[in-house]
Order: sequence, then structure tokens, then C-alpha cells
Amino acid sequence: VQDAASSPEPSPRGDEGSQRCCKEEICQILGEIQAPLSPLLLRLCHWLLPKLLTRAFLGVQLHRGQLEMVLRAARTVGSPGWALPGPGTPGIHPRMPPLQPEVPLVFLCSHQSPLDGPLLSFLLLSQGVGLPRVAVSTRTSPRLRSLLQRLGGIFLPSGLAPTWSERDEGLPGAVLDAYVQEVLRSRQPLVLFLEEPSAFLRLAEPARRWLLRLLRALRDGAVPDALLVPVGIAYDVAP
Repeated sequence: VQDAASSPEPSPRGDEGSQRCCKEEICQILGEIQAPLSPLLLRLCHWLLPKLLTRAFLGVQLHRGQLEMVLRAARTVGSPGWALPGPGTPGIHPRMPPLQPEVPLVFLCSHQSPLDGPLLSFLLLSQGVGLPRVAVSTRTSPRLRSLLQRLGGIFLPSGLAPTWSERDEGLPGAVLDAYVQEVLRSRQPLVLFLEEPSAFLRLAEPARRWLLRLLRALRDGAVPDALLVPVGIAYDVAP
């Protein structure tokens, strides 16, 4: 970030003014990527989502065998961390201990509906894996974007240049690299959608950018390793 923020030309405001302006720009970019989580909104959504699902769908089925495989993959790099939610919490496996990954978990998911993100967040949180950071499409309204950020959604910054060059992405790319590395170091689960609902079975451009950040973090040694877990949600009729 410091390298990207350094300007080859002297600033007419002086060093102090230039540094202040640069810090403000970095904070603005970071605010486009994420926002502080809201415990109140998280609890409200955790309580409300099962009720909405029963009204929106005729039935919701959770494949226990596939869920066991996901949790087994997480358990290979995890250890019991915190107490399970209460026994009345929907989706809790009766014999599965909570998990706290020692290396970052990255869930790679197909994307058929905007409901995929909230459903996966609810499932992973209810199973003790933890609240994930979910990469969300930038095609959302400002109000919805702000709400999703409070629930763990993360977005690509608007100033990211459309290029694959290592050095031409400027300050937004550098801030995004640093943010992804910090998420991985803190061992927060990360959910990346590989496609867009409108372009199913084709790797989306946002997914390329997020995967590039993951590869850079591993290449630069920000984390020694990462566990990639494929997951998916299927619908008889996608909403």
C-alpha cells in the first residue's frame, strides 16, 4: 500500500498534506470493501432467515452426508473453539464440536441465486465454523450494499482498474491485496462465488480478481497455506 500510495511527483501540499490525503483515500477504498459487523443485525437475520425460508420455499433440505464432508474438511485444520449455539438453533449437528480453523478456510461456491450468500453464511455460522466474509457482486444498490457489509459482505472497490498487470491496479488494488491478506491471517472463513447467476458455468470477472488476491497472499507468504472447500446450493427452481 505504501508503494502504491507514493507519488513520483512532489505534492504542492507538502508531505504532511499528501499523507493526510492519502490516508483519507485509503479509508474511502476500505469503506467500499467492507464495514464493521453489526451484532444486532446478525442476530436479527439469524432469527429471521429460517422463518423467511419456510415462506419462500415449499421445502429446504440439508444433505447430511455432504455437510459432514464439509465439516470434516474444516476439522482437519481446526480445533474446538467456542460453545455451540443453543439446542433450538436450526441446523445444529448434535455431535459435531465447534471449529476454529488454524489455517484460513476458503469456500468456493457456484452461484445460482442472490440467496446463496445469506444461506451459506447462516449454515456455516450455525455449524460453528464461524461467520464468513462473503464476496458479493457489485451490482447492488447503495442501501443493500451497506446492509450486506454489516452482515459480512465484502465488495471490490470501484476504482479497481480493468487490468491483469501486477503493478497497474493502483492504490485500490494494493488496499484490496492488503485487506484479503488480513482476512486470511485472522483466519476468518472466506466465501468466493465463481460465477454470476446470469452467466452460470463461466468463471466471472470478479471471481478472477478475488482468486488473484488469494494467490498473491499465498505467493507473498501472508499465510503458509489455505484450505479450499467446494460448496454449492441447488434449487429446483432458482429464485
